[in-house]
Amino acid sequence: MDEKITYDTFFARSFSRSDQKKLGYGALIGCLLIALSFCLVFMPYSSPQSIRLGTSVPKRMNLVCKSEKRSDYCEINGEDVRIDAKSSTVFIVASSQQSIRDLEDNNTSLLIGPYSRKEDQIAMKSVRKWLVKPVMESNVTPPCSQTHSVPAILFSLGGYSGNNYHDFTDIIIPLYSTARIFNGEVKFAVTNSNPWWINKFRNLVQKLSNYEVIDIDNEENIHCFTSVVVGLKRAPQELSIDPSKSSYSMKDFRQFLRSAYSLNKVRAIKIEDEDDDDDDGKTRPRLLIVVRNRTRAFRNTDEIVGMARNLGYEVRIAEADGNIQRFAEIVNSCDVMMGVHGAGLTNMVFLPENAVLIQVIPFGGVEWPARAAFGEPSKDMNIRYLDYKIKAEESSLIEQYPADHEVFKNPLSISKQGWLTFKAVYLDKQDVNLDTNRFKITLLKALELLHQ
Repeated sequence: MDEKITYDTFFARSFSRSDQKKLGYGALIGCLLIALSFCLVFMPYSSPQSIRLGTSVPKRMNLVCKSEKRSDYCEINGEDVRIDAKSSTVFIVASSQQSIRDLEDNNTSLLIGPYSRKEDQIAMKSVRKWLVKPVMESNVTPPCSQTHSVPAILFSLGGYSGNNYHDFTDIIIPLYSTARIFNGEVKFAVTNSNPWWINKFRNLVQKLSNYEVIDIDNEENIHCFTSVVVGLKRAPQELSIDPSKSSYSMKDFRQFLRSAYSLNKVRAIKIEDEDDDDDDGKTRPRLLIVVRNRTRAFRNTDEIVGMARNLGYEVRIAEADGNIQRFAEIVNSCDVMMGVHGAGLTNMVFLPENAVLIQVIPFGGVEWPARAAFGEPSKDMNIRYLDYKIKAEESSLIEQYPADHEVFKNPLSISKQGWLTFKAVYLDKQDVNLDTNRFKITLLKALELLHQ
């Protein structure tokens, strides 16, 4: 019977009992550390981080593909990686005996939709799928038309791109998490490309890559690289980065945003207690009210503004639009931001540290998705979070349905009819008339947080 070799039996065989007594445990530990160092230096390189620039690795093929909750992706560090748009294929070509042996261990083609919401069938319908295919010989693949000296990241602008919330949680944050480590020395090969999207987020794209974006779907050329990442790495939570699986955090990402958009305010105002009774020369905390004009709109904005000013706030009103630079500057200048649940609150990423986000939650069982979308992510952004759940009396739904309707009595029954029905009732057809006396308590809590 084979004997199981443990660290104890290894050292027992290596030294006699008398030797062990002479050496002592300290020497044994030293030997163990030397052996471990030897293994780390000479073991074959196969880390998922093998494509990082600046890392000295043996020149051999390395293919690591992962299927995670929100995204599939492959990291390919090879001798010859070819992207063929005509066949929607990423070929990994072996050119040495060692690479052939590696490919035999990984010789499974994988179809990837490089968009970070793979569980959503509706979103994925508009995402072009790419086949990652290892091959043994170059003559079975199209020849290289254009060879690049830097790595590439292939990702999609399909899905829900164009919605500000999904732009950040599905694309921008995962792209940052995947690309930042290259320090700009990486090319973006974009499938389902959208020139409008690229232009809107040009500041961020140019901060992550020193090169022009490749609209890969319209390329006749076969683009060849030594390293390619297909898909983006994404945390399971919304608007988040998992620091246990990334070299970066949401704190790093928010610093990156401040740099990209030249945002000067790093921290929210701290209200000093001794100034409370003296308004002369006192800097008022700035409140931003994010308004919406189509759905979930405030019907009594003027009343909210008057009440907030009476509490000591300086108030700004703005609607999120396509001018990211302008709106980022507005948000960053404020200490408190409030708005009804919706994509506009995604701009919380531009708030300074220790700012306060107030999410007004519409009537109808929207609490869980609302808090998952903005409440939970606020923790990693170092933003204090408050929410205010409106009552039926504050909802425009009272004008559309009788008081005894299921919409009021049993929102769960509406939810069971499917997402589209739920969305049509509680998100698309509902405006908000805030009870300012009741909401006043939430604005006072925000002031208390700014004292801390």
